[in-house]
Amino acid sequence: MTADLLAPLDLAFWNIESAEHPMHLGALGIFTANSPAAGAHAADLLAARAAGVSGLRMRIRDVWQPLAAALRRPLAFGGAAREPDPDFDPLNHVRLHAPTADFHRVAGRLMERPLERGRPPWEAHVVPGEDGVSYAVLFKFHHALADGLRALTLAAGVLDPMDLPAPRPRPAEPARPLLPDVRELPGLVRGALSDVGRALDIGAAVARSSLDARSVPALTCEPSGTRRTAGVLLDLDDVHRVRKSVGGTVNDVLIAVVAGALRRWLDERGDGSEEVAPRALIPVSKRRPRTAYPQGNRLSGYLIRLPVDDPDPLARLAAVRTAMDRNKDAGPNRGAGAVALLADHVPALGHRLGGPLVGQAARLWFDILVTSVPLPSLGLRLGGNPLTAVFPFAPLAPGHSLAVAVSTYRGSVHYGLVADGRAVPDLDRLAAAFTEEVRTLSAACRP
Repeated sequence: MTADLLAPLDLAFWNIESAEHPMHLGALGIFTANSPAAGAHAADLLAARAAGVSGLRMRIRDVWQPLAAALRRPLAFGGAAREPDPDFDPLNHVRLHAPTADFHRVAGRLMERPLERGRPPWEAHVVPGEDGVSYAVLFKFHHALADGLRALTLAAGVLDPMDLPAPRPRPAEPARPLLPDVRELPGLVRGALSDVGRALDIGAAVARSSLDARSVPALTCEPSGTRRTAGVLLDLDDVHRVRKSVGGTVNDVLIAVVAGALRRWLDERGDGSEEVAPRALIPVSKRRPRTAYPQGNRLSGYLIRLPVDDPDPLARLAAVRTAMDRNKDAGPNRGAGAVALLADHVPALGHRLGGPLVGQAARLWFDILVTSVPLPSLGLRLGGNPLTAVFPFAPLAPGHSLAVAVSTYRGSVHYGLVADGRAVPDLDRLAAAFTEEVRTLSAACRP
């Protein structure tokens, strides 16, 4: 293995991080235990298998040498690179905890701790259940090491083997000269001008989206550095029944459920949901699922207003569907939600110097993250024990009090909620509102 420079968005994630806002993804998997010692056995398996997964041995280090391999490639001065860790020890990354009756209480405490930056930025925490018939595994991956698809690939490498399609090989890239061929200059200039035009268009959309921004107090906070997590498990058949009744996509229904749950939660808190339409960032992966490369994050996004202020559940769903259709028609390369693509236009040193400022600007751009994390439909196992539930966790942006991630797995919908522990002490109440909202939508769709 050799070192490779971080992609621009990876570099941005690496430099945005702070002690109060660690930039790692998470997933809490719940496994059935075939014996009281199953948790300890799982920890041993994870440590033994991690040594054989090349991506888990990669650390990130700063690089300062300039590199200009092509006209449109950013400089590496002030950048970072992934490289093999010669001192990699899986036992530093896999930890067995004391039994507990509340997996989410432990997960919240672990999610608030930043990953150690001097070694490969990932961890696996095994937590046996006090009941002796279950255990949980919390995976943490720094966003600079992996996006959702890449994290799934890395986690699959330490779970029990399963038959998955092989990733498509990356075609060999010809060596690039230090200076471009003069015959390529017209095309490179046109491409650069096109990129600049797209960047200006995205920047203008971001500015417009924040002109009429109204703060949603329950979704913003001064960071406390604490975290709570919660999980919601729904029947995917209920979601499909709603979709078939009113049209649209499963994702439209899942986003509308978020809007309805927020409305219930705000009303119960006494914060009031009237005239509240928070801006939700919906990340869009630009990487093909079966393509292992490029390994860097390839993300864009859609920005929509969640119709929390509408009392009619079907009207909320219709509004979400219309907004998502409008975003899809424009495509993931345009609009305020595509602001992540601007990372490609910032030199590496700019990411290093401006990362903290960019992170602090997140609350001006959007109010809540709602992201979908793909999972295979095949049943996953660890040590022969089946995975029965998995709750994905997204990083919490500076100034935000809540982030929502969702996956579908084995006929169920799994929402993972991450919140600032001080700002949202009633996260369990919000989780319950998700279940209530699906029931309300289902009832509204009955003839």
